[in-house]
Amino acid sequence: MTIDENLLVLLLALLLDRIAGDPQWLWSRMPHPVVMFGAAISYAERQLNPASLTGSQRRMNGIAAILALLLLAVAAGFVFNRFFALFGLVGILLETGLVAIFLAQKSLADHVAAVAVALRHEGLAGGRAAVSRIVGRDPETLDEPAVCRAAIESLAENFSDGVVAPALWYAIFGLPGLFAYKMLNTADSMIGHKSEKYIDFGWAAARLDDVANWPAARLSILLIAAGAWIRRGTSAGREAVRVAM
Repeated sequence: MTIDENLLVLLLALLLDRIAGDPQWLWSRMPHPVVMFGAAISYAERQLNPASLTGSQRRMNGIAAILALLLLAVAAGFVFNRFFALFGLVGILLETGLVAIFLAQKSLADHVAAVAVALRHEGLAGGRAAVSRIVGRDPETLDEPAVCRAAIESLAENFSDGVVAPALWYAIFGLPGLFAYKMLNTADSMIGHKSEKYIDFGWAAARLDDVANWPAARLSILLIAAGAWIRRGTSAGREAVRVAM
């Protein structure tokens, strides 16, 4: 597809994801593509990250693993792209559906809205329970303003890597770019930790994920500021940029 066609598909996919989100009836019957990415990452980690290796050996294996996984993702994206191209308009619709699967607009909005609803109707206990589904921190230590801040911070972070980054890499490189980004982002969430087990093996995945997310994070700031400006005026837009920076 050309960049113009990619942008058309992306627009349709954003609309589809905002309306339909992730249908649980579908993913209860078949594995989500990200789950399959995770299975590939887990297999590579089991084969290449035994405890018997030195730190430098683990780091080299981690570099080789993420490069191989990215190559696999790019190849899969290219195959799907060429397959869809055989079907004209139907292929565009199929690609739209596939791209929408990798976006998280509706699920993100629903989870954050659930925090506000829970605070309003169930009080602090309900807000803590709702926010625990989207943040890693202990919600029992949070008062009501902290619950709100945690939800907003999670929204901003996941807006970047769950919506803007996949959309950006698809717009530029099509399905190969989208698949590669999601493979990298999934690898970072699984092995990009500073634990003894992953600090060396996951080093390359974590560093590459930082690079891949850098342009999307900056674009997210501008989009959030634009939203604040539209809803609340110029001063709110400037304040959104100041806080984000």
